[in-house]
Amino acid sequence: MTQLHPDIRNTARALIVRDGSVLLLRKCSPDQGEYYTLPGGGQYTGETLEQTVARECLEEIDTEVWLRDLLWVADYFRSRSTNRHVIEMVFLCDVPPGYEPRNGCRPDLHQLDVCWIRICDLDRHALAEPYLASAMASYRGQPSSPTYLGCFRDPAFA
Repeated sequence: MTQLHPDIRNTARALIVRDGSVLLLRKCSPDQGEYYTLPGGGQYTGETLEQTVARECLEEIDTEVWLRDLLWVADYFRSRSTNRHVIEMVFLCDVPPGYEPRNGCRPDLHQLDVCWIRICDLDRHALAEPYLASAMASYRGQPSSPTYLGCFRDPAFA
């Protein structure tokens, strides 16, 4: 099996939808070019998933969020500079009315800005977690029971 580093990592992400658009981080890196991702990131030891989403959103999109429901869980075997097994948990979240996209005080590495992208246009944008594109495209605004999306591997993952 491929060498993984370090073991399994939990991540918690925020799906924030308004008027048919989803809030995404726009990033650019030398090896991936321009791509988009949901706000969120790695869980710290001793931190709840809810605390992870709240902290990451303050750092990345400069606002508090209100968690509504756990939508999706997925195993993701990600290949970047290191190979990782990531457990992705995506929560439906709300931002304050009138929130305007902006970088937070501690944006992610390679984060350029925060923007609304129409859900119907997601297929025109490279996503860091490409398996989420179909889940977001089929999202109809109503939470249902949490869904295990399955196991996904980057094409470069050996």
